[in-house]
Amino acid sequence: MAKPNIINRQVLIDAAKLCLVEKGIEKFTLKAVAEEAGVTQGTVYYHFRTKEQLLLDLVKDICDHSWNDIAQQQNHENIVKYALESAKNRSSDEAFFHQLFFTLTVASFQNEKIREQLAEVLQAENKALFQHLSKIWRQSPIEGVSLETWGVFFNALIDGLAIQNLISKNVQIETFFEELEQLFIGLTKLSANKK
Repeated sequence: MAKPNIINRQVLIDAAKLCLVEKGIEKFTLKAVAEEAGVTQGTVYYHFRTKEQLLLDLVKDICDHSWNDIAQQQNHENIVKYALESAKNRSSDEAFFHQLFFTLTVASFQNEKIREQLAEVLQAENKALFQHLSKIWRQSPIEGVSLETWGVFFNALIDGLAIQNLISKNVQIETFFEELEQLFIGLTKLSANKK
């Protein structure tokens, strides 16, 4: 196997993002990533053994950047608005994040390693949601529903909306996210009113 050029994984991940935007997932290859990064195909294989591994690392990178950006928000109301805007952007039919995520989800049905790694991504997202909810809500707005469950619920809700938006062009994504924000505001008021 070829020794890597002096290039780090992040440069290759960034090149992979550009490839996905320019070529789409159907024409996405490790060779195309190598060309975009200006390195040999062996360099890409050195860092990522398979196309699926590169795609998984790409999903992790997008999630990590999104959660890091959200964590920078100081005002709790801004966190909610920023998180919903980020989720809406990742759910649009032009965004490749959910296309990529769902493609890997399907691949995980036949590949245990991909399944385990996607499970780690989901657990990290659920944990991040729980941590943010814990800062905003003193306690769950509904008795018997834990903040951990709310985190999983919101994560699944966003992913479910993304599926609908990718499949059906009739989804009113702007309206949905506006109403989701109102739902969150209502739940926050319920949480604040609980003693």
